[in-house]
Amino acid sequence: MCKVFKVSRSSFYRWYTAGPSKRVLEYSLFTDLIKKEFDLSKHRYGATRIAAQLKRKGYGISRGRVAKIMKANHWFSKHKKKFRVTTDSNHGYVVCRNLLNRDFNPGRLNATWVSDITYIPTHQGWLYLTTIIDLFDRQVIGWSLSTNLHTDQTIIPAWKMAVSKRKINMDLIFHSDRGIQYASKTFRTIIKSNPLVTRSMSRKGNCWDNSVAESFFKTLKVELIYDDNFKTIEQAKTSIFEYIEIWYNRKRLHSYLGYKTPCEMEQEFYQFNNVA
Repeated sequence: MCKVFKVSRSSFYRWYTAGPSKRVLEYSLFTDLIKKEFDLSKHRYGATRIAAQLKRKGYGISRGRVAKIMKANHWFSKHKKKFRVTTDSNHGYVVCRNLLNRDFNPGRLNATWVSDITYIPTHQGWLYLTTIIDLFDRQVIGWSLSTNLHTDQTIIPAWKMAVSKRKINMDLIFHSDRGIQYASKTFRTIIKSNPLVTRSMSRKGNCWDNSVAESFFKTLKVELIYDDNFKTIEQAKTSIFEYIEIWYNRKRLHSYLGYKTPCEMEQEFYQFNNVA
C-alpha cells in the first residue's frame, strides 16, 4: 500500500500512531459545542447567534466557520415567514399624534414603551397576546393572554404587569397602533392618571411606526408558534410564558443589544447609573 501511494513506511507508521490531528480534534469539539447550543435554543439560533454565544463562553470561532459546520450537518435555524398585521382601527375614539416618530433608540430605561396585540391559533380557538416592550433594553415588561379582545382582558392587565415591574418616575412615551383597545375611554383614563405618561400612536395603516413591537411578534411566531400545533389554550399559555419569561427576556441574545440579553442590558443600565 505504501508503494502504491508512494509513501514511506516510516511516514505511514508515524501517522498511524499519532492519532487524530489537532485540527480534527478542534473540529470535533466545535461540532459538539455548536450542536449543544443549537439544541438549547430549540433550533432557533442560526450561525450568527451561536458564534456570539460561543464567544461569550470563551471559544474563539468565527461566524463563517459555525455556518460551515452547521451546513455540513444539515442544521438549519427556523426561517421567517410572511407576517400579517391585524389591527382594528375602525372606531370613533380619539387617536393621538405620532410622538415617537420612529425614534427606536432611547437613551435610558422607561423612556419609551411600545405595545401591540397579535393572534395565536389553537385547536380550541384564538388566543390574543398583548405585549409592552421597553425600547431601551427590548424587554417584554408587560404581557397578557386572553380569549377575547376586550380592553380589560388585553392592554389593561399587560399595563398593570409593566407598571408593577418598572416605576414610572420620569417622562415616558407610551406608543401603540390605533387599535380600539388603546383608544378606549377605559385605557385613556388609566394613562391620564399618571401625568408623566404621554400617549403616542402610529399613523393609520403604517406598521413601520411600531416596527419593534411587530418585529417581536415575527420572532415569536417563527421561533415558537409556526412549528407548534397547540391542541389546548392551556398548552399555548404555558409555551408562551416559557418563551417570554425564560427564553426571550433572560437567554436570547438580541442583535440590537450587541448580542446581550434584555435582562443583561437592564442590569448594566442599573449598575452604570448606580441604581439599586
